[in-house]
Amino acid sequence: MASVKVYNQEGKQTGELELNSKFFGVKPDTAFIHEIVVAQAANRRNPIANAKTRGEVAGGGKKPWKQKGTGRARQGSIRSPQWVGGGITFGPRKERNFSVKVNRKAKQKALFMALTDRVNDQRLLVLESFTPAEPKTKLAVELMKKLPVYRKVLMVVPKSDPSLMRMVRNLQNIKLVTANTINLEDVLGYQTTLFMKEAVPAFEKIYNQA
Repeated sequence: MASVKVYNQEGKQTGELELNSKFFGVKPDTAFIHEIVVAQAANRRNPIANAKTRGEVAGGGKKPWKQKGTGRARQGSIRSPQWVGGGITFGPRKERNFSVKVNRKAKQKALFMALTDRVNDQRLLVLESFTPAEPKTKLAVELMKKLPVYRKVLMVVPKSDPSLMRMVRNLQNIKLVTANTINLEDVLGYQTTLFMKEAVPAFEKIYNQA
């Protein structure tokens, strides 16, 4: 079982929390994680470059000059690739499919590996609760100053919290996600993962059922 430090909203450590090794004790494999990240990026890729072929460019319906007797090379159409303004051979096409099949279990395993890496580096913390008097951004900033976090923080809450979202939405170094939307790229992209205490069992319940 892995254990992480638990803090209150005053920034004081109040104890430790045991985490399920099924999710937070998976031996990291950097090559495997990289493979999943690249696949997810490829699946988001939307090709927009589209070069016209000789059948799509305008003009050139007529043979530019007769086949013989001109002293010039024979040409059939000004839409041929060797002509300026002609079609492009083997150019980028918008129909190209970059998607890569990634199994759900593989994506989950990579996520668990990334979370385990955060635990091993002591960059995964648990916050008992955060109940500010009013939803002010400056209160979220003050909270982060009290906690031993790195500059960029991924906050994981058990469920959607509009009040907390309003507090952090204008902060570039803090991202708020729920236990069921946390993903691999967010964990890797933020230096510290901060779980609300209630989000830990919520996360484990979701993936126990998966």
